[in-house]
Amino acid sequence: MSKKPSVVIAYYSGFGHTDVFAQAVERGAVSAGAEVSLVRVDTITDEQWQLLDDADAIVFGSPTYMGSAAGKFHVFAESTSKRWATAAWKNKLGAGFTNAACKAGDKHSTLAYFATLAAQHQMHWINLGLHPGWHTSTESENDLNRLGYFNGAAASTPADLPPSEVSKADVATAEHLGEQVARHTAVVLAGREALGITA
Repeated sequence: MSKKPSVVIAYYSGFGHTDVFAQAVERGAVSAGAEVSLVRVDTITDEQWQLLDDADAIVFGSPTYMGSAAGKFHVFAESTSKRWATAAWKNKLGAGFTNAACKAGDKHSTLAYFATLAAQHQMHWINLGLHPGWHTSTESENDLNRLGYFNGAAASTPADLPPSEVSKADVATAEHLGEQVARHTAVVLAGREALGITA
């Protein structure tokens, strides 16, 4: 294949915890051969919008607040409407990750919101690709996908802990998501190249 997959992680972090997971997704994608850029959506620049437009894959990330992505992520999502109107992101690949204080915490709603946003842009969603961890008595909270989410990577960090204390298992799960995105994007790019498909 002539080019490395280009992955942009478009995310918001309120208190630094989601920053940790965004960096973990980045590490995973880089380890699998992708070129990766991190874009904070609350301070996005014109140059960063161009990175998103040029990317092969976009990974959405936000903490879950009050049952959905953070308000500042929603502002970003609504501002993609011009790109929606022109199908500028059509056939890109997409994925997502989130963090909340509770082990459940309605994180599924945030991941579903990301998947719907991607679908509205006619993108193709990449799931986490892991069985659940910590779902039998012989498993533990140190397992990958310890919270048992499938539509993306989900993390749980008690509200009184600093970003330095996030779960190592959740960090590893986010790294896995990054690897998953990079590998699937490489497969899609190679397939398009082999078939002579340009979009």
